[in-house]
Parts: sequence; structure tokens; C-alpha cells
Amino acid sequence: MSKDIRTEIIETQNADETFALGERIGRDSLPGQVYTLIGDLGVGKTVLTQGVAKGLGITEPVSSPTFTILQIYEEGRMPFYHFDVYRIGDVEEMEEIGYEDCFYGEGVCLIEWANLIEEILPAHYHRITIEKDLEKGFDYRRITIEEIG
Repeated sequence: MSKDIRTEIIETQNADETFALGERIGRDSLPGQVYTLIGDLGVGKTVLTQGVAKGLGITEPVSSPTFTILQIYEEGRMPFYHFDVYRIGDVEEMEEIGYEDCFYGEGVCLIEWANLIEEILPAHYHRITIEKDLEKGFDYRRITIEEIG
């Protein structure tokens, strides 16, 4: 049985437009939604994440939780769980930090490098892929949002 996938492709020309897209995602987010974020280093994952946080009403600084795996922000209209699983050794580490409470809770999850933990992702989530195309300019990004499940 194949999963249903709905796709939206957005092209941004600079970091401000990428941030604004993240802000729109944050504004439109509902409790329990999970977003995965895939893209090479330096492609703008943190910029998009900062926009999502602003859209959720979070004003504190947001940075990538590379060494802590999970950063929780609770000042917005709902909790925001920001994962960076780049350094994760195996899925058991996710269990140790209580990922299920985040994935299936009342907040919004955003998971960078989620392709490393695909086996534990919920049946329904949004996959965001950010890609560069230097032929279209240094700051150009092609952002694909797929609704999985």
C-alpha cells in the first residue's frame, strides 16, 4: 500500500522569503503536526525553522540543537519541539529523550535530518526538502513540502 502524497513547491530568492515561508507554516500549524526538514548543510534549515518559531509566537532566539538533539520552546501558542538528529547514533537515543511525547503531543515538531530516523516517524507528517540551485542564484532555494500519509 503506497502512502498518499500531496506536494507544494515554493521557490524563494533570499533568506527573508525562506523565513517568511517558515512563518506561514508556523501560523498555519495545528497541535500534533510533525514536519521533517531535509537539506544539505547551509541550505537554510535554521532560517526556515526560525520563521516557524515566529509564526508560533516564539520570540526567544532559535538555533539548531545539534548537540542537544531536542530544544523545546513553550512561550508560543503551543509547544514547539525542534529536533536535530544529525548526530544520533540509533533510534534508541530518540526513545531516551521521549520523542513520542513530542511526536504525539499537543505541540508542533520540526525534525532536521529526519531521514536518519524514518522508521519512527508517525504515519502522517509533512516532509520539507530545501535545495539550492546555483544556476538560479546563490540565495535561490527550491522548497518542496510534501504531506505524507
